[in-house]
Amino acid sequence: MRFLLALGGLLCAASACAAPGYALWGELKYPPGFTHFDYVNPGAPKGGELRLVSNVRSSTFDKYNPFTIKGSAPAYLTEMLFDSLLVGSMDENGAGYGLLAEDVNVAPDGLSATFVLRNTARFHNGDPVLAQDVKFSFDTLMGPYTSPGYKTALEDVAGLDVLDTRTVRFRFKKPNRELPLTVGGLPIFSHQWGVEGGKAKRFDEVVMDIPIGSGPYRIGPVNFGKDITYVRDPAYWARDIGVKRGTENFDRITVKIYKDNTARLEALKAGEFDLMRFFSAGDWARRVNGKRFDTGELVKGEFQHRLPSGFQSYVLNLRREKFKDVRVRQALGLAMDYEWMNRQMFYGAYQRVNGLFGNTDCGATGLPSPQELALMEPLRKDIPAAAFGPMTVPPRTDGDSSLRANLRRAQALLQDAGWTVRDGSLRNDKGEPLVIEMLDSSESGVRVVSPWARNLEKLGIQLNYRPVDFALYQQRLSKFEFDMISINYPGTNNPGQEFADLFGSKAADVEDSGNYNGLRNPAVDALITRMTAAKSKADLLPACRALERVISHSHVLIPQWTATTHRMAYNAWRLARPDVVPPYSPGESWAIHTWWARPAKAP
Repeated sequence: MRFLLALGGLLCAASACAAPGYALWGELKYPPGFTHFDYVNPGAPKGGELRLVSNVRSSTFDKYNPFTIKGSAPAYLTEMLFDSLLVGSMDENGAGYGLLAEDVNVAPDGLSATFVLRNTARFHNGDPVLAQDVKFSFDTLMGPYTSPGYKTALEDVAGLDVLDTRTVRFRFKKPNRELPLTVGGLPIFSHQWGVEGGKAKRFDEVVMDIPIGSGPYRIGPVNFGKDITYVRDPAYWARDIGVKRGTENFDRITVKIYKDNTARLEALKAGEFDLMRFFSAGDWARRVNGKRFDTGELVKGEFQHRLPSGFQSYVLNLRREKFKDVRVRQALGLAMDYEWMNRQMFYGAYQRVNGLFGNTDCGATGLPSPQELALMEPLRKDIPAAAFGPMTVPPRTDGDSSLRANLRRAQALLQDAGWTVRDGSLRNDKGEPLVIEMLDSSESGVRVVSPWARNLEKLGIQLNYRPVDFALYQQRLSKFEFDMISINYPGTNNPGQEFADLFGSKAADVEDSGNYNGLRNPAVDALITRMTAAKSKADLLPACRALERVISHSHVLIPQWTATTHRMAYNAWRLARPDVVPPYSPGESWAIHTWWARPAKAP
């Protein structure tokens, strides 16, 4: 879930205490009353315009409500319009500081968190942000018309009490150190949103009603199908608070919409917008060039980060009978020649993903530790036997390994699983061929899938690439009507309840949940529970490493690749940026929230 921030704050040990923030495992970097984050320019001028391009694959948007299930909202709308109780910093993980809330009070038993709202907090309509608005937001997000991911993430929240006009208390079903951060990251909106003629609409009927949030921007001019502009609120209530000073510097942020990647790239070269993040190594190496780059107007920047690598993967839908056998799933992964792809297609720009928690302390390596084994042994009957051995390593085709050897291993696995080649196709005992449909929302992915499909063909497996309209793609995903998809899962240093939405058995049966795999495994459920209930980092690490081993050895994900830099091309004549690059910056959000406009430069 996007709202789950990498937050944190001050730990209260023996007794409940009030603090301006909350931390999972240690103290906050910034002291009470700090004036600004280290990675911003507190004196950055306000003004000018930032012109962006939407990286969302949909061609347009059809609603202003980002929380309901149906439809598509404009890019960046949630972070522009809605403040939360706590806000994260980009130079520490697991840290959160008060935004709407000025105090956070976590009970000694960990069963509640109390937030006191700032009396200066205001919605865009001028109304104060009150406890009733926090309760309205929570109740609405837990209601029947919003994404089920909210309900999964908030499953251990027993309820919310309004203690007075500006004080709320979240009650938890069990101690969970992550929950104060989870509830602190919820977007807060006014209880007046969707009220018409004195009567509140059902939330799924709140579609084009302008949101009533308290964030730094409002919705400005809109060209449906072409662009949307967010306009800075000059009277933004939090502009002088430490967590916001030096941020939100552009008067206008316009997000332009293009239907395909080629159009976006050519528009950048033509000067149509100021900043574009690149995910294609081929584009970055060969096609990001032209007159404006030669003059220095446009600049290519690679910004190093220390973000978790995430687990971008091909996702196999276990609801399909053909993927039930783990040997079939493992064989599919053996047919991918990543080393060839990285040389010939990616210009050596990527590293292979392995597991769920790469580039974090939660990543598993080697053999399980005694602490991991203590968690895994009682669950042995539901855990692949290989998980008790070394951690998975993706198949390689260099050094002592080769594609030919990997395909032979795959062939043996498939034969053991009852699949044999007959009449030119790999077939099961019923004579059914193994045909896989790769569903995508654009045609560009076929270039990456084609080499894999050729290797699978050698095994008698047919892999068909099926690009569809984005709206249909979203619909089929929400109903789990696919064989295989490609998903870029963001990583985290502090895994928690969101993994119940991604891999939990209960989420597998919930439409529009994040469990695209359809994984139902009691061992996975138990390890997620242990992970979210961890009371110290020493408790967390064995649980998340054991979880990573079980899922990796289940081969429900075929790992893809990741990069350790943000690749962004930007207009150096129009934009200025701080000297410090925060290590946990989420890509273009760093530019959106901390860069500023230069004075107009003569042609």
